[in-house]
Amino acid sequence: MKEDSILKIKNVVSGYGTSNVINDISFDIKESSILAISGRNGVGKSTLLKTIIGIVECKSGEIQFLEKNITKSRPTERSILGIGYVPQGRDIFTSLSVKENISLPAISRKIKNLNNELDKIYSIFPILGEKQNDLGGSLSGGQQQQLAIARSLIFNPKVLLLDEPSEGIQPSIVSQIADKLNDISNNLKTAIVVIEQNISFISKLHCDCFVIDKGVISTKISSKDFSNVDTARKALNLEL
Repeated sequence: MKEDSILKIKNVVSGYGTSNVINDISFDIKESSILAISGRNGVGKSTLLKTIIGIVECKSGEIQFLEKNITKSRPTERSILGIGYVPQGRDIFTSLSVKENISLPAISRKIKNLNNELDKIYSIFPILGEKQNDLGGSLSGGQQQQLAIARSLIFNPKVLLLDEPSEGIQPSIVSQIADKLNDISNNLKTAIVVIEQNISFISKLHCDCFVIDKGVISTKISSKDFSNVDTARKALNLEL
């Protein structure tokens, strides 16, 4: 595994208009690593991911990806470079088939060997292979979340940004999605930054967790602390 960080966030400040939501946040992540970011609603977690992907402007600080300064790059440029993003709510195309949902972004990029890429994704998410001709809107919430992740993987991202992947999904499926993320990190060497409040979900990722409060990182919790739910809950200061 590479020792150098592939994504570096340096003293980033961002927000909307004249209001700052993220205030001087710094962290980095290496290949095949997973980092969880937690905190109460409204503290800036989603804004941080949107800043990394370029939807929200970085007012100051620097975002580096593969040692390249991408602070002023457009979202599409960051995606092409290798940053995948799965927003909260999933945003799949309910009237398109599973296969079309996954293929459409790839077709727009003229990705070669699309069938090979689809086979690789179906090997990670077998249920999507079984339902590839079904409409996205007919899938369960957990299957739709898997579809949203699968769609982002068609570009073979180096870093995957996930916003609340366990939201609205039954516990048994949440555990499956955590297992899939571990597989993606280990087998595809993808770094993952995941926004999450579900302690059980974070514990299954075997990762460190940063807690954001009022736009800054207030606490760092190591992966071993999640072996005890009460300890993790107290550290997170969340009623989960």
